[in-house]
Amino acid sequence: MNSSKLLDKAVDQFASLPGVGRKTALKFVLHLLKKDPQEVDIFLQSIHELKTNIKECRKCHNITAEDLCEICSNPTRDTTTLCIVENIKDILSIEATAQYNGLYHVLGGIISPMEGIGPADLHIDTLLERMEKEPIREVIFALSATIEGDTTGYYIFKKLKDKEHLIISTIAKGISVGNDLEYTDELTLGRSITHRIRYSFNNE
Repeated sequence: MNSSKLLDKAVDQFASLPGVGRKTALKFVLHLLKKDPQEVDIFLQSIHELKTNIKECRKCHNITAEDLCEICSNPTRDTTTLCIVENIKDILSIEATAQYNGLYHVLGGIISPMEGIGPADLHIDTLLERMEKEPIREVIFALSATIEGDTTGYYIFKKLKDKEHLIISTIAKGISVGNDLEYTDELTLGRSITHRIRYSFNNE
């Protein structure tokens, strides 16, 4: 293979990452070419170890190298409060606010008929199992302010609403309708967690 084909192959791999165009991919490749071989080896090894050793937490579906993630295994976390999120990026966003000290449950997506994603495709069954086994007194919906997010929240709410003494709340709507959680600034997200509201519907 000549140099241009090798370059194109590497650029194609970086460009396959979300949010990375070919111009940015080319910058990444050229930057790696300038680095010492040892630094490149460390970079590649870290990616390999990440792919090989990272797995889902058996409780909350967060990423972890152990059986339980750092949050689930932390004895200082409030085990009576459970925050339901769409993905791992949402955990990182909420943790950055330093306004929440409970546990999480990652759904792995949201209900979206247009994309063929139904309740069975999400981690809802394991959520319901946790509700039976753990001393959870409050569930907080921290889902994106979209139709799909509201649909997902409503579906889970119907599954949980008959549980006695369970508080079901949702983050306050300081988040613009239609926005994903990961793009919300930390101050707004932190206030939304702190000033969460009881979850309800007009027909309930």
